[in-house]
Amino acid sequence: MKTSEILAEAHDLLDDTIQLRRRIHRHPEVGLALPRTQATVLEALDGLGLTVETGRRTTSVVARLAGARPGPTILLRADMDALPMREETGLPFASEVEGAMHACGHDAHVAMLVGAARLLARRRATLGGAVLFMFQPGEEGYHGARVMLEEGLLDGAAPPAGAFALHVTHRHAAGVVATRPGPTMASGDTIQIVVRGRGGHASAPHDCLDPVPVACEIVQAFQTLVTRRVNVFDPAVLTIARIEAGTTRNVIPETASLLGTVRTVSEATRERVLEGVRRVAEGVAAAHGAEVGIELIRGYPVTVNDADFAGFVLDTAGALLGPERAHAMSHPVMGSEDFSYVLQRVPGAMANLGTRPENGPVFPNHSNRMLVNESALATGIAMHVAVALRFLARAGAREA
Repeated sequence: MKTSEILAEAHDLLDDTIQLRRRIHRHPEVGLALPRTQATVLEALDGLGLTVETGRRTTSVVARLAGARPGPTILLRADMDALPMREETGLPFASEVEGAMHACGHDAHVAMLVGAARLLARRRATLGGAVLFMFQPGEEGYHGARVMLEEGLLDGAAPPAGAFALHVTHRHAAGVVATRPGPTMASGDTIQIVVRGRGGHASAPHDCLDPVPVACEIVQAFQTLVTRRVNVFDPAVLTIARIEAGTTRNVIPETASLLGTVRTVSEATRERVLEGVRRVAEGVAAAHGAEVGIELIRGYPVTVNDADFAGFVLDTAGALLGPERAHAMSHPVMGSEDFSYVLQRVPGAMANLGTRPENGPVFPNHSNRMLVNESALATGIAMHVAVALRFLARAGAREA
């Protein structure tokens, strides 16, 4: 594998990749139904000689590149969906869809994977094995990867033996690749709680059972739960992000509602915290004579990188980009990812690709002002290609 050739070819594709990314950015779609994005991907892959299938329950695209010789299969993934938020970047290619924005870089993920498909298709005659390109809707809370797995993504005569995905981030300079073995992203569960009291006049709380202070006490107790019942070296984050109660200043409401999230980096701590949430909320409410309804909605599991594959990705990044641009992450990120479902069944890794703007303010993913340094897209293309080529070559060498 000549890394200089891969980088040069990726840079040759940069302009086209940027244009594809901007085309997708202008027309974001949310959830599992992304017909316009799917059509754009299908058009971009046309003519590459891939075997292409689309989803039944979601607008996914799965494209298979078969090499000239038999060998293993590696899966490369890009998510395609946007977020339900209004864009405030002021970019000339800003979202034209009111209330939707690519604020997590999925438009860049798609464009980079299309670029990688183009470069790998050129090398079909040298490939021993196959590459499976996974274009996935519904990452932002819709379990799109799980849907694709249920539809048979990993089934067939040659299921993937490895899996790789990139995610853009403002946390690193443009063109830096970072990952780690083991837990790399957190689980993401939802807490919904309704505290029920007795309403009445705000001037006579003794005639009522005010659910508002009970709800506030539950929130405070959750913070104590985390700091006193969770091992600091196996952390959890518990955030109540929304509190709703009442209609006006002089009425004590019947109910107060809490909405929040729990993030952990191990399944053991996940179970411990979720059980604790129920116990604490019920206990605090009972202490005040209130009733409480609790719904714990399980989200994505912990994203766990295979240790060997994560090391392989870092080695590949070092060989491709130089050791100064291959960073071993010291700790996980507390965001969650449904690529975790794939990594539960296939040894692989997710890595972060730095896309921090060189000048001006830096806004994080999920900000309505989030920007991508598009120069890094060539690095992303090259990483997909290099990981696939090295993986297939390594497997071929072992068999020989």
